[in-house]
Amino acid sequence: MFRSYRRFVIVAYQFLPLLFAYARDRKRFVLFGRSRQVSAKTRRRRARSLLNSLLTLGPTFIKLGQLLSTRPDVLPSEYIDEFERLQDDVPPAEWTAAKAVIEADLGPIDEVFETFDEEAISGASLGQVYVARVGGEKVAVKVRRPGIGPLVEADLRVVRWSLPILMRFVGQARSFSLETIADEFEKTIREEMDYRREREMLIEIGENFADSDRIRVPGAIPDLSSERVLTMEYVGGTKISDIDDLDNLGIDRTELAKTLQRTYLQMIVQDGVFHADPHPGNLAVRDDGTIVFYDFGMSGRVDPFIQEKIIEFYMAIAAQDTDAILDALIEMGTLSPEADREVMSSVMELAIADARGENIEQYRVQQIIEQVEDTIYEFPLRLPPNLALVLRVATVVEGVCVTLDPEFDFISVATGYLREEGFIQESARDFIVDRADEALQFGESMVRVPPKLESALDDLDRGNVTLKVEFERDERTFDVLAKRLVLAALSTAALISASVLYAFATTPAAAVALTIGAALSVSLWRSFRRRRGIDAQPQFTRQRLREREK
Repeated sequence: MFRSYRRFVIVAYQFLPLLFAYARDRKRFVLFGRSRQVSAKTRRRRARSLLNSLLTLGPTFIKLGQLLSTRPDVLPSEYIDEFERLQDDVPPAEWTAAKAVIEADLGPIDEVFETFDEEAISGASLGQVYVARVGGEKVAVKVRRPGIGPLVEADLRVVRWSLPILMRFVGQARSFSLETIADEFEKTIREEMDYRREREMLIEIGENFADSDRIRVPGAIPDLSSERVLTMEYVGGTKISDIDDLDNLGIDRTELAKTLQRTYLQMIVQDGVFHADPHPGNLAVRDDGTIVFYDFGMSGRVDPFIQEKIIEFYMAIAAQDTDAILDALIEMGTLSPEADREVMSSVMELAIADARGENIEQYRVQQIIEQVEDTIYEFPLRLPPNLALVLRVATVVEGVCVTLDPEFDFISVATGYLREEGFIQESARDFIVDRADEALQFGESMVRVPPKLESALDDLDRGNVTLKVEFERDERTFDVLAKRLVLAALSTAALISASVLYAFATTPAAAVALTIGAALSVSLWRSFRRRRGIDAQPQFTRQRLREREK
């Protein structure tokens, strides 16, 4: 517990300057004063400062930053852009400490392995990888970073203790999102530290692609694995972003990009379990063009309902049907049903129009997602944790595909895949069935409505109908109206008093009354200048999106 308190002081020291700046954004003089506007340049500078703080605080906060980079509903786009640069690539721990972990879980290294290279081939915030030999075969041994457990537990307590403070600087909707992220982060980092779960995901995804000659998932070796050690096949290859090396091997990069995209589509919309960290360091290509996947610590699942809605979302983008896009977002729980559809439809239209190429079918889904991400922060949208991971995977995978082939057309590949797998025909069939059900319900309603209408008209004729009106505005709106009425009445009375005093009394007395009236009039005028109450402007307009993009 003492370690947690010490970490809290360290974290507070790193974050206090930023928190003080955020407090001044809400009230210029911290305890009082008006709010102030923050420019995109200032947000970018603060994002870089926060990024440096996360790197300074170490592994747990690097992982937190990576998680936050998938949540455009919580952070502005400038922070998302900066946090996406977080690379989980740190120097490995000392060999003696890693050796102690291996021998504690598996036994003496000399007895378990034929050979063991003491130099780690890669290091990350939570683990590091070594090469060894077992039964004459080369294997990769992933070891949890020594001493990381107590540090993570201390940092998780710090995150929990910090939440009430952070919630003072955000609105109610984002307070809910922060609590959700804290729960999600705790669950995610514990899962990543448990190599038994990674082994299970490795085996499950490997079985899904067992018959594929284009995809290779290293096989796990359960007998030489534990909660802190994961032993698997060693499968080498060329890093997928090394374009020159791929060209020297004669690899068709266009086909490679299509294979990668179709593989992730299969994981997400068919298998329901997917590799969730597709940056180039975790993807390699063998000499025959086979794609190799590494590091399944970050992986996720998609339930059947979300799978169905993702398919509908892709189809709606391909058809440029903004209403269908919004319907899919609402049904996935991303967009509130009470959202202004006209405004959100404008967002979608602009995103598609800006992303569209010369050919109406050739545009980048990544551009669409990025522009929607930019607006998510300004709207009451929420990203369910599994969907946030899918969204991040979609953008990262397409980024890799565009690196391989600058002319890569995501929509063409996605619709082609959905058509080949029968999803589009199935959706069309479901559409017909749904319309038939609606027609049947309409017919039943036509039979039920006349008697109810006659009964309602009878009640109206007898005077039994009561009309109840409710205002959707909150109480603050009526408080503003009441204050304005009082200020108007007082300022009017003060001005009348000033006129009477000037006519029948001394000039100084009239001046005092006039000063009071002027002060009240200024207060009344300022109340109309504030962006709240019934005169508040919408947070998004077409013009504001254009200005932000410029």
